Amino acid sequence: MMTKLRSYGPATLLLWVLVLIYLFPVAWFILSSFKPGSELFSLPLSILPENWTFSGYITAWNRFNFAQYFFNTGLVAVVTTVLTVFVSAMTGYALAKYKAKWLSIFFICILATTMLPTEVIMPSTFVVIRDLGLYNQLAGIIVPSIITATGIFMFRQYFKTVPDELLEAARIDGVGEIRAFFSIMLPLAKPIAVTLAIFSFQWRWNDYIWPLLVLNDPNRYTLQLALRSIVGADNIDWSVLLSASVISLVPMVILFFVFQKQIMNADMNSGLKD
Repeated sequence: MMTKLRSYGPATLLLWVLVLIYLFPVAWFILSSFKPGSELFSLPLSILPENWTFSGYITAWNRFNFAQYFFNTGLVAVVTTVLTVFVSAMTGYALAKYKAKWLSIFFICILATTMLPTEVIMPSTFVVIRDLGLYNQLAGIIVPSIITATGIFMFRQYFKTVPDELLEAARIDGVGEIRAFFSIMLPLAKPIAVTLAIFSFQWRWNDYIWPLLVLNDPNRYTLQLALRSIVGADNIDWSVLLSASVISLVPMVILFFVFQKQIMNADMNSGLKD
């Protein structure tokens, strides 16, 4: 027992040090939201508020229509997530289980898109959205975000591990392709679907650049655009901005605690992009 403690002791200590290093700015950020504006930049700086106040939260909630912003962002995140999982699963299934040379080429082309920075394809995507009449519409944010190479790759690799004999047996029993997908393949891929759903929701909730390009009506702003509107040209009300930022994090924190097991086990997301 003592030998194990000695061998794991330095590694455990190092991990705790790293945890504290990462937690320090988060703790400073949250605690600063409870400080009055005059205390944020007073010297010497202190991590704990001297005068605790909720005025920043009250002002942020009353000044901005958070209900509308939460609804807009939630609608975009939920609809996009559902469609992303569904389309990625169907595409991954086709690429994994149908035998055709052009499908392999098509899959390589999909993977090649991950080598392009998102900013490179934004101008052409914007032109398409504008010509479709989706500019300044929430649908203009949703439609380009449905198909992701990450999701297709995840489902394809998982469906490749499912024995072909399982599908052959279903086909012999008279099960059609659509029914086989929904009743056999999709339930088997539930862990992948949950993992992709979590990260897709996170991507869409935190998205800023694309909504900034597509939306110009404040009533259709997502949460990230609304937070940006707090920052003025000359004056920044830091206490309100910090409090509003903390409010915007609440749904993501709830999502983490509800699905923390799936999130912690989702190592496959590492190195991939949306």
